[in-house]
Amino acid sequence: MLIRFVEKFLREHNMAATKFGRLAAHDPRFVLDLRMGRIPRPHTEARVRRWMDAYSPDAIPAAFADRALEIKGYTHHAR
Repeated sequence: MLIRFVEKFLREHNMAATKFGRLAAHDPRFVLDLRMGRIPRPHTEARVRRWMDAYSPDAIPAAFADRALEIKGYTHHAR
């Protein structure tokens, strides 16, 4: 099940569920919906798994470089 891998990823990277959803699936409710039993399409699941495999915590996406980032309820300004 995808949710197990996502939950492990969130713990390992100390990432908020909504941030993960925005970055990996372009849907801030993605993880919340998975927790409620949502079953993503195979293409969506494959795309999210590829994103997790390629994720680097040091690389901030250009779209978020000038914005404050939310990690576990705390706001951090990108430098």
